[in-house]
Amino acid sequence: MSKASKEIARHLREAHFGNNWCDNFLKQELSTITWQQAITKPIPDANSIAELVFHLNFYLDYVHRNIKNDFLKFEQEDTFKMPPIQSEADWQNLLQKTWDDADAFAQTIEKIPANQLYVVIPPRNNSFYKNLHGIVEHTHYHLGQIILFKKLL
Repeated sequence: MSKASKEIARHLREAHFGNNWCDNFLKQELSTITWQQAITKPIPDANSIAELVFHLNFYLDYVHRNIKNDFLKFEQEDTFKMPPIQSEADWQNLLQKTWDDADAFAQTIEKIPANQLYVVIPPRNNSFYKNLHGIVEHTHYHLGQIILFKKLL
């Protein structure tokens, strides 16, 4: 375990579960969204909140698999191919998967030794360090969209 790995894991957890510097985090923002709101597109041709959550978790899972040398191949459009949400149970299942996957990923990140953080991984030849920070940045980017979409709903 390295100090850098622990810090990256902390940032990932904070983006999902709170205590980050911007005081907005996924679990809080999504806690008041009903399944009907989650599947509503607040702007024509925009994604729904549920699609954004699925998309966020798709990439988180992708990088998590890469770290474990389980390279997933996909097309860009796959990142939004969400199973239908037709009930509150479906929505809660997506949320629970998101929380579980984020926690499992953070645990994996914490175990990455310092010398492995800068190892280049396929297919884009980025380092673990860059990909891990990218997931946190990606989470905050879409969190901002989710907050705006909530206001529009």
